[in-house]
Amino acid sequence: PRDSPLHRLDPRTKLGGTLLYAVLVLVAHGWLGVALAACFTVLSLVLGRLRVGEVWHGNRGLLGLVLLTIILNVLFTPGTAWLHLGPVTVTRQGATQGVRAGLRLGLLILQSAVLTATTSPLALTAAAERLLAPLSRVGVPAHDLALMATIALRFIPTLSEEAQRIARAQAARGARVGAYGRAGLRAIVAMLVPLFLSVFRRAEDLAVAMESRGYQGEQGRSRWREMRMGGGDAVAGALLVALATVVLWVR
Repeated sequence: PRDSPLHRLDPRTKLGGTLLYAVLVLVAHGWLGVALAACFTVLSLVLGRLRVGEVWHGNRGLLGLVLLTIILNVLFTPGTAWLHLGPVTVTRQGATQGVRAGLRLGLLILQSAVLTATTSPLALTAAAERLLAPLSRVGVPAHDLALMATIALRFIPTLSEEAQRIARAQAARGARVGAYGRAGLRAIVAMLVPLFLSVFRRAEDLAVAMESRGYQGEQGRSRWREMRMGGGDAVAGALLVALATVVLWVR
């Protein structure tokens, strides 16, 4: 949480823009298109006053996926032989395509991390509800989907604390919490049973609380914070349209 032009944008602009960016990165096969997408991500980091390290910190577990993408493209793309590593032959086309695919996937991860770093989870779910609202005319329960996502996000830290509490209680009674093999598997199963019971109990309490307050879904619902787009959203939209035009033209 900090004050920056990107933080102040409407969450609908950021969510919709990230989805459009993902499509553009996937269709940008040339180096120029990938370079333009990279420049857009760098601009997002600058406007959000974010450092690459702090954004990537929460997503470093996906680095293995990026490396796997590069390796698979390098090994299984046919073309002109470039390098021989024992029984493995690396082609020039495979090396080029592997690096390009790794860059595209890395840019997608970074841009998605920028979205989650500059937008609260509740704002994201509210934006998703607004963007899906037109689909409610054809039977898509946009409000219910957004409500479920909001409740799930709010319950994540609560369930994490509950799991830690159960694990400490079982460890105090001599359970081999954190062990490997069959003992570790039995400890996990023993922890899941009370955790699921706690989940169902909290869900029942939440349902009763919502009903007692007169909750009836989207019907007659008001909002404390209304979303309003401003000049910054218009500039961001113009930049995205320009990026899409250039990327598609280059393609």
